Amino acid sequence: MGIKTIPFRDLEEHVENMYEAVAAIFGQARRELGERVLEATINEVSADDYGVLDEVDEPTPEEYVEKEKVTTVAINKFLEGDVSWRKIENFD
Repeated sequence: MGIKTIPFRDLEEHVENMYEAVAAIFGQARRELGERVLEATINEVSADDYGVLDEVDEPTPEEYVEKEKVTTVAINKFLEGDVSWRKIENFD
């Protein structure tokens, strides 16, 4: 996968300042990672035959599926307007 540059102006159109954008994208990336971990865990448990525990089946190159990085997914969702967040005005 190639690296795509994103102009800061594209991010600033959605928020008041850059820190807000970074916080929103970070939160979305964390949610995306959590969903991937949950999906992998569910697939692993459903495929587990509870046989010999020291046997490890490593995926073959044909079974490997390359996914987009969670940060890339989060940034794309942010730019498309699919990320929601709320501001906390008072930290008290």
